[in-house]
Amino acid sequence: MMQISLSEDRRAEFLRELGALFADEFDEPISEFRAEAVLALFLKTLGPAVYNQAVQDVRAHLQLKLDDLDGEVYADG
Repeated sequence: MMQISLSEDRRAEFLRELGALFADEFDEPISEFRAEAVLALFLKTLGPAVYNQAVQDVRAHLQLKLDDLDGEVYADG
């Protein structure tokens, strides 16, 4: 299975956002240890699905561009 990883900056930002979510929405602080566990779970369970959907979206977009290629570059001869 593919391992999805984040840069240190993105990881830190996610952990900040997760801390803010728990504090604001649940009135409960979350420890860095627990926040890391939540992040690991998200990356393991949601990461591959989000990645695969993004690949399919790009594939569909590129296919539309390829399908329109004749109209874009066709020269009457």
